Amino acid sequence: MDDVEAAMREVLASSVCRVRRPGCMEIKAYSTHWVCLFPQHGPGRKHTRPITLEHWQQELVERHTAAFLRGLFHSDGCRITNWATRTVDGRTTRHEYPRWFFSNESADILGLCSAGLDRLGIAHRFPRYNTISVARREAVAALDEAVGPKA
Repeated sequence: MDDVEAAMREVLASSVCRVRRPGCMEIKAYSTHWVCLFPQHGPGRKHTRPITLEHWQQELVERHTAAFLRGLFHSDGCRITNWATRTVDGRTTRHEYPRWFFSNESADILGLCSAGLDRLGIAHRFPRYNTISVARREAVAALDEAVGPKA
């Protein structure tokens, strides 16, 4: 939350505040300039309209891909401990491993996330139409490094 608040203050030096809500803390910033920074904003649901980056946004994402992925995974992602069972010589063992998921109904946002993962060489797949999975050991370690712990 401190990182988010600091970033918002850096971009919009005006009114940034924290508001306590039931079960959470909300960081707010009021400005008429949000639409300048996020021209993708608009009426209706984001998965029903195109979400494309402006040229200047694409340049920032390419320079700061890890930070971009951090924002995506911290907002619409999760890191879990997945498990599977395996029977060898009549004996069943349980194997646990970490895994990341990113879910979004917008195919455009999923594409931006996938492109960022590709840019960092992080293997991923689409187990469902609206979900990206990162499960290979080296890929999870690389995403852990890029994204940091999800609080």
